[in-house]
Amino acid sequence: MNKVVRPLGYVLAIVSAVALAGAANVQAADHKHHHAHGEKNSVHDGYFEDAEVKARALSDWEGDWQSVYPYLTDGTLDPVMAQKARQGDKSAADYRAYYDAGYKTDTNRVLIEGKKITFFRGTEAASGNYETDGHEILTYKKGNRGVRFIFRKVSGDDAAPGFIQFSDHIIAPEKAGHYHLYWGNDRAALLNEVTNWPAYYPARLNGKQIVEEMLAH
Repeated sequence: MNKVVRPLGYVLAIVSAVALAGAANVQAADHKHHHAHGEKNSVHDGYFEDAEVKARALSDWEGDWQSVYPYLTDGTLDPVMAQKARQGDKSAADYRAYYDAGYKTDTNRVLIEGKKITFFRGTEAASGNYETDGHEILTYKKGNRGVRFIFRKVSGDDAAPGFIQFSDHIIAPEKAGHYHLYWGNDRAALLNEVTNWPAYYPARLNGKQIVEEMLAH
C-alpha cells in the first residue's frame, strides 16, 4: 500500500501545483489587461502597429457626455495637475495652462444616439446624422502615434459640423470611457489640429469621480 500511496500523493501534489500556477497566470494576465495603459510604449501611449488598427462603429461612443473643461476652470481638476507635476517635467501651473488650451470648448455636452449626434452650447443644440468616413493614423513629434476615427454628416442641421473625429487611445472596437473630439467642416484641416482637443466623460459622473478616473489613468 505504501508504494501505491506515495506515487498518488506525488501526482496529486503536482496537479495541485499546476492548477495554482495556472490560476496565478490568469490573474497576472487579467491584471496586465486592466493596467496596460500604465505600461511604457503601450497602445494607450501611442505605440502600435498599423495592422492593429481596426474600424470602429459610432456605437463605441454612444451615450450622454459632458465636457471636462468647466472642472478644469473651477479647480476641481487641480489634484490631477498636481499629480502630473510630480510625475512630469513641468509645474502644476504649466500643466494647467496646457490643458486649458487643450480642453477649452463652449460645447458643454454631446449626446450620441445611434447615428444621431447632438451638440449642446449652453441652451442651444444642433444635431446631425453621421456615417463612418474611415480613420487616419497620425505621428506626433515625440514619436508616438494616434488614431482619428472619422465620421461625416449625411443629414441634419446646418450648424452641426460636417466632420467629427474621435481620439480615445483605443485603436480597435471597444466602448470608450472618455474621448477627445475634433469637429469642423474641413476633414484635412482637422487632422492638423493638435493643440485643442476637448475631452468628454460620461454625463453621469460628477467632478470627484472624473478626478478619480483621471488619477487612475
